[in-house]
Amino acid sequence: MKRIRKIQLSIISVVLVLLGSVYSCTNLDETVYDTIPADQFGKKPAEINAIIAPIYKTLKGVWPGEIFLLSEQTGDMAITPTRVGGDWWDGGVHMEMKLHTWQARNGQISTAWNNCTSGITTCNQIFATIEDSEMDEDLKERTLAEIRGIRAFWYYILIDYFGNAPLVADYESTELPGLSSRQVLYDFVIDELNEIKDVLRDDVTSESYGKFTQGVAYTLLAKMYLNAEVWTGTPNWQGVIDACDKVMSLDYIIEPNWKTNFEVNNQVSNEIILPIAFGKADGGNHMHYRTLHYLDPIALGMNIGTWNGVSAQPDYVKQFDDADQRKLGSFLIGPMIDPATGKVLVTAHSRDLIHTIDFNIIPGTIREGMWGEVNQEEGARVNKWVFEKGLSNSDQENDFAIFRLADVYLMKAEALLRLNRDNAEATRLINVIRERGFGNADHNYESVTLDDLYLERRLELAWENCNRQDMIRFGNFLEPGYLRPGRSSEHLLLFPIPESAWQTNNKLVQNPGYPPF
Repeated sequence: MKRIRKIQLSIISVVLVLLGSVYSCTNLDETVYDTIPADQFGKKPAEINAIIAPIYKTLKGVWPGEIFLLSEQTGDMAITPTRVGGDWWDGGVHMEMKLHTWQARNGQISTAWNNCTSGITTCNQIFATIEDSEMDEDLKERTLAEIRGIRAFWYYILIDYFGNAPLVADYESTELPGLSSRQVLYDFVIDELNEIKDVLRDDVTSESYGKFTQGVAYTLLAKMYLNAEVWTGTPNWQGVIDACDKVMSLDYIIEPNWKTNFEVNNQVSNEIILPIAFGKADGGNHMHYRTLHYLDPIALGMNIGTWNGVSAQPDYVKQFDDADQRKLGSFLIGPMIDPATGKVLVTAHSRDLIHTIDFNIIPGTIREGMWGEVNQEEGARVNKWVFEKGLSNSDQENDFAIFRLADVYLMKAEALLRLNRDNAEATRLINVIRERGFGNADHNYESVTLDDLYLERRLELAWENCNRQDMIRFGNFLEPGYLRPGRSSEHLLLFPIPESAWQTNNKLVQNPGYPPF
C-alpha cells in the first residue's frame, strides 16, 4: 500500500484531542497518555487501543442516525410521520424518503455522506500514526489491518448507498479527488479484505469484542459478495458461502435467547460479530429518544425527555405472526400504562396513549400526494433494544450489532437457494433462526424458497439497517409502497452525490438521473 503522510508519534495526544474522546469499545480505564514519552508510547495494548480508538468511534455515525434512516425509511420498514401540529415535518425530509422524491440538497443524505467520508479520513490519519510508530512489527501489521478493515467498511456503505465516490487512501495528498466508479471501489474493498483477513485476530472473546477481527472481515466479504450482482453485474454466490462458512467455523454462536443480542449489557452476546459499542459517558445509544412518545418513559420506568419520532410502517409489522416472539420483541404496540394509577396515559391532545400499528391521516392535513399529519400516539415504536428501567436523562448502554451470526446463517441460505443447491441445508439454517424466534419448531419449514428467506430476513433483522439493501437485491425497492402508489425511477437505486460535497470538491460528478451540478 502507498505510504501515507508521516505523523510523529510525539503529537499523538494532539491527534486524539482533535478526533474526539476515546472510544470505549474495550472498557479501558481512563489513562492520560500525553505524559508518556513518545519513544515509549504505543508499545502496550492499552496504548495501542487509545491510538486507534477514534476509528471505532466513527462507527457511531452508522446507527441510529441518518445512515439508519436512509436504509429503513426509503424502504418499507420505518417511517417518521408528521405528527399533529406539524411535529417532525422538518422541511419534508422524512416525506421525501418515503415518497422517493429526495434530491441532492437533502440534509439526511448529506450527513450520511459526511459520516462515511469523515470516517475514512480518520482511518487514514490514524493509519499514518501507526505506520510511523516504533512498535513490534507483528503488532503493527495487525493494528494496521484493523484500521484498513474499518476503512473498507466505510467504503462498503458508500458503495451501497452512493455507488460512486472518491477513493482516498493517501493522507499525504492535498489534491481534490475525483469520483471512482462503483466497480473500482468494490474491487478495492475486496482486495483490502483479502489482504488483511488472515492477519487479524480470530478469537471471539471479551478482549476481541468491538474489534475488527477475522470474523468481521469474512462477514463483510460475505456482504460484498451477497450484493455483487447488483453492484458489479457479476454474482458471486459461492463467495458468499465460503465467507459464511469461515465465520461459522469460529466461536460465534446463535444465542439461545434472541433478546440477549439487544439487552442493556449485550456485550455478553457471542452472536454479535461487529458492534457499535455504546456507553452513557461516551455517546450512547439514543434510539429511545428518537422513537418513544413523550409519555412512554413513564410507563417504561425511565426519566428522560423523548422525541416521538420514528415508527414502523404498518404493512411491515403485519408480516409478523402473533406467535413470533420477535413481533413484540421488535415493536412497542398497545396501551401505555401509568404505573402510579394503573390507567392508560393520556396525551396532550386528550387521547389515550395506545400505540397502534396503523396510521390514520387527519382530514385536511394533506401536504403533498398522500402525505398528511397523524396523531401523536399512532405507530409501532422501536422495542428491540431493551429499555433500561431507572434510566435518567441519559443515552442507553445497549450496543448495536452491525453484523451478527443470524445474518450470516441467512446469507448462506440465500446463496444456496440462488444456486439451487442443497435446499436441505438452506432450510436447516433458516429454521435455526425461525425456531428461536417462535420458541418452538411448530413453524419450521420443510423446504424453503427465496420468498421464505426474504421474509425471514425481515422478521429477524427489523431496524438493523438491512431493509433497503435487501429490497434492492430482491427487486422490490422500486415497486409501489406505503403512501407511494407508483413505481419509482431506476436512478433512485442510488442516492445523489450531495450538493454540499460538490461545493467543496468540484471534481465530483452527479449520479445518473439526478440534475447535474
